[in-house]
Amino acid sequence: MNKLNVRAGVLFAIILVAALSKLIFSHLGVYNLSPLVAIALFGGSQFKNKRLAYLFPIVAFLISDLAFYLVGKTGFYGVSQFFVYGAILLITALGTTLQNPKAIKILGYSLTGSAIFWIISNFGVWIGSRIPGAIEYEPGLTLGMTYLRALPFYNEVSAQMFRNAFGGDILYCFLLFGVYALAQKKNPALRYSNTL
Repeated sequence: MNKLNVRAGVLFAIILVAALSKLIFSHLGVYNLSPLVAIALFGGSQFKNKRLAYLFPIVAFLISDLAFYLVGKTGFYGVSQFFVYGAILLITALGTTLQNPKAIKILGYSLTGSAIFWIISNFGVWIGSRIPGAIEYEPGLTLGMTYLRALPFYNEVSAQMFRNAFGGDILYCFLLFGVYALAQKKNPALRYSNTL
């Protein structure tokens, strides 16, 4: 197997396992502990082919949403979902600027990716609440109230979701980048390629 195929296989496997863990945590009742911000940053930084960098996080997100839908959970939830996908694309763009990932840089990028996701996805919730007939939260929801309800001090549910989102992003970023760095030490064929 050539170097390109080995590297592609390992990148895809790491991302697939991370995406599947979203389903497992959701099944266990741990919501918002999602690897998708980490997948977007990791894919953006590791794929030289930027079409793959942008495509893979979106496909991973779509597959997890489809899996949720097939098991009877809310996999497709309306207009705000487009903002979620848009946020993932922006985070992937951020990931393309992550050169030589070191721990402090990964932490900074993870927190920035989390903030981008939080701002854009909550804006999507507000937009969705303004569309008649949309499957969204409540009519008449103001933009300020949308962000207030998403803050960790508003109530226990928002606190759990906020902690899980930011904490999960940090955890998964360190896991994805860490596992891959260890794999690269064991197998030099996994080092950055100019073609993938």
